[in-house]
Amino acid sequence: MANEKQLDFFERYLSLWVAACIVIGVIFGKLFPGVVSVLSKLEISHVNLPIAVLIWLMIYPMMLKIDFSAIWKVGDKPKGLFITLFVNWIVKPFSMAFLGWLFFKHIFIGLIGDQLANEYIAGTIILAAAPCTAMVFVWSYLTDGDPAYTLVQVAINDLIMLVLFAPIVMFLLGVSNIIVPTDVLFMSVFLYIVIPLGAGYVTRKIAISSRGEEWFNNEFLAPLKPVTIIALLVTLVIIFAFQGEVILGNWLNIILIAVPITIQVYFNSSLAYGLAKWLKVPHNIAAPGALIGASNFFELAVAVTISLFGLTSGATLATVVGVLVEVPVMLSVCNFCNRTTHWFAPEACLVADSKEKIVQNDG
Repeated sequence: MANEKQLDFFERYLSLWVAACIVIGVIFGKLFPGVVSVLSKLEISHVNLPIAVLIWLMIYPMMLKIDFSAIWKVGDKPKGLFITLFVNWIVKPFSMAFLGWLFFKHIFIGLIGDQLANEYIAGTIILAAAPCTAMVFVWSYLTDGDPAYTLVQVAINDLIMLVLFAPIVMFLLGVSNIIVPTDVLFMSVFLYIVIPLGAGYVTRKIAISSRGEEWFNNEFLAPLKPVTIIALLVTLVIIFAFQGEVILGNWLNIILIAVPITIQVYFNSSLAYGLAKWLKVPHNIAAPGALIGASNFFELAVAVTISLFGLTSGATLATVVGVLVEVPVMLSVCNFCNRTTHWFAPEACLVADSKEKIVQNDG
């Protein structure tokens, strides 16, 4: 049963690890300001080199999981994919821009001021413009989602992200009167989407063709999972080392940033889940679709905001708060999906295992 499944140790306590990184990073920044200063100067064309290496270590293993050949299997059940794409690319970035404007420019403006309001809006827009890639597979697993269909949704989202991420970010930031260097934004897309996606595709293709898919999944891909988590945590320590003064002086801001992000998650997941029920999409597609529509590719968002606004910016802090919020909020969405399976008619997975079929038929 889906409700008996659990996250592994690192994923289950990701919010706790992020909170620990806040403490460690702030302390490190206080004790070793010289080291932090040196790290901040290691940059080329607005790209901080230590952070860039860590981001690649985060994103590359995720891209290895994407099997783009699965895209051709989506024709059997297109409604679930259309809902995901509608929520991810038509609704989510724009609703986040609205919530950011509402909360940061109006409701919280007296607490944070105009400059931080703009930076927080920028960070949350970039966060919402990047659909989740890695954690989606975890959420799908926890809700008994169709793994093949989830793979299709992620693969198509990643391809669309190559084209739409930068224009959507530029448009929404422009509407919000936030100026961003266009060349830096497109360079970020190239560094953190195009290169990892291309490298992941080539590596996967070569490894599977030479050693087989079982070896690739068990011997090559599985050992890289801790690398992603460790790289994420080290990145957060560095970010909070730079953000220490801001956090100590304005710890309430983290809570304020979390408010519209949390509302955004529940709004988009409810919209996707409700549309799936209305259109009679099976639960094993509807639940992952709701979770893809709600969660974010926070690793990419962190990388882009650092490149555009710097390590000490409010925009970067906003994307990091997204990491802090995501796990507990998404687990609550998973729990709701698992409690409402009776809303949907059962239906077989997009790609079923033939051996399981034989066992069931023989039984």
